[in-house]
Amino acid sequence: MRASVGLIGVGAFGEFMLPYLLPHCRIGAYDPVRDLEPLSERWAVVPESLEEVAAKDIVILAMPVQRMADVCRQISPYLKPGAVVLDVCSVKEEPITAMLENLPDHVDIVGTHPLFGPQTGANGITGLRIALCNVRGDRLDCVEAFLSKELRLKTIITTAEEHDRQLAYVQGLTHLMSKIVVEMDMPVLDHTTETFDIMMKMVESVRYDSEELFRAIENRNRFVGETREKFFDAARTIEERLARPGPKTDSD
Repeated sequence: MRASVGLIGVGAFGEFMLPYLLPHCRIGAYDPVRDLEPLSERWAVVPESLEEVAAKDIVILAMPVQRMADVCRQISPYLKPGAVVLDVCSVKEEPITAMLENLPDHVDIVGTHPLFGPQTGANGITGLRIALCNVRGDRLDCVEAFLSKELRLKTIITTAEEHDRQLAYVQGLTHLMSKIVVEMDMPVLDHTTETFDIMMKMVESVRYDSEELFRAIENRNRFVGETREKFFDAARTIEERLARPGPKTDSD
């Protein structure tokens, strides 16, 4: 019998997961703001109440990190003993703390962060990376086996602190740089180089991410502030260097 999965939060990433999970499990979905009836016509997903979704074998929390503690408190009475609760937040310390503080002791908890999204996974997710944090219980091995063998993802076992330290650069810096380029509103350019095209590929991969996600990456990871400060300090240093006369050459 296939496991039952409750998906709480069916935004861009929640919907993106469906075709990969549905061959392996039965999914009931809940979203507080989205009408899921059209979604259920495209996918074999059953719209259910929060109480029904929270009572599944596996519960996936796919909502913004700022809502995590509140949702955990809401679902806590309905989680059955032995269930596994996972999150998919882009930061790990804050949601893991929220789950530990607000979920009952009779559920196992695994923190996850798929290091890809609907744009970067548009051509398939085989070989893409996902970070895993064992929070409580002994189900990490089962989760990792499913992700690596069935979904063919590359798994990275880490701690919440180490994840957030590294993602302060990996996401905090790249999303910041991309948003700055988007804000420049450049014209259409024909005379591009390969290096420029690579940069624009980075920009396009996050251009349509929600403002909520961008703020979560930049403001909910305690290590990003230092990274952002280093970036702007370095930018000012380069600007000051360019304002000074350059070194003399033999042709001067």
